[in-house]
Amino acid sequence: MQSESARMSSAAEARFRIDAPNSKPRSVKVIALDQPSERVVKELAQRPWNSASFFTASAFGGAPRQGESFAGWLSDLAGRTKNLIEEVNTADLVVMVASAGENAQAASIIGEACSLKRVMTTALVLGGAGISDETLSKTLAQLRPWALMLVIASAEEYIADMLTALRA
Repeated sequence: MQSESARMSSAAEARFRIDAPNSKPRSVKVIALDQPSERVVKELAQRPWNSASFFTASAFGGAPRQGESFAGWLSDLAGRTKNLIEEVNTADLVVMVASAGENAQAASIIGEACSLKRVMTTALVLGGAGISDETLSKTLAQLRPWALMLVIASAEEYIADMLTALRA
C-alpha cells in the first residue's frame, strides 16, 4: 500500500497542483500603539517589505463619539491622518505593536474594527528583561481580547523577524 505522501507526489495527483504563486501579496497593516513602539515601527518601515503599510495610533484619545468618524484615528509615518475603517477594509492582517508598561487602549478600537471586518490580528509586545511580570501582565490584558496571536518580543529585532514570518 502506498503512503499518503507518496500518493500525493504521484503524477496522477500533479494535475491538481497549482504551480503559480498567489495572485496578490498579503496586505499587512502594522500599527504602533504607543510612543516607544512608534520609534520601532518607524525603523522597521525603512526596510524592504512585500506589501506592508506602517501607521501610528499613539495619539489615541478615546473612542469616537456618536456620529464621529474614525478619520483621524491613524497616522501614516509622514503624519497624515488615515481612516481606520478604510485601512482595515484593505488589510489581510493587522499587526499591533505595543511596549510593555505603556497604554495599549487603542488595541480595543482597532481590534473591534478588525473583528467586524473579519481581519486577522496579531499583537507584538516589546518587553525586555527589565520589565516586571506585573507590568507585562497589564499590557497583555489590554491586548489579549483583540489579538488572535499575541507574542512577547524580548528584543526589537524579533519584531522584524515576526513580520517577515507573517509575510509582511
